[in-house]
Amino acid sequence: MERSFVVRLPVRELVAYAEDFARTEEWDPGTVSCVRLDDGPVRTGARWRNTSRFRGRTTELEYRLAVQEPGRLVFVGENRTVTAVDDLRFGDEGGSTRLTYRASLTFKGLAKLAGPFLRPEFERLADQVSARFPAAAETRRS
Repeated sequence: MERSFVVRLPVRELVAYAEDFARTEEWDPGTVSCVRLDDGPVRTGARWRNTSRFRGRTTELEYRLAVQEPGRLVFVGENRTVTAVDDLRFGDEGGSTRLTYRASLTFKGLAKLAGPFLRPEFERLADQVSARFPAAAETRRS
């Protein structure tokens, strides 16, 4: 799933906001909680435990920051049934930022069979993220 939207923050500020994956609580409607598992500055290898609710079920994934570049962040989350990749790309839009957000899920084992049937619900979640993310980041700035 991919969505692209503009956030009224400069690239550097938006990257600083987004690199702390614990903030998914603010913009991801499925996230119940997200807790940092290590200390220190956020850098490649930093880890979080994300608890999400989807279709009435709660699941936990451990995420790590796999790529941290000035215009790109990639978070990879895993548990025994799925690998999730959140790829965020940031581009300057004259003082604002165009964020291109790609989320991909790779199901493991028997869960692979359910993947195609769940796509419409994941698309709805992606729409909600694109609606909530700008407001969450812009509000955090104030």
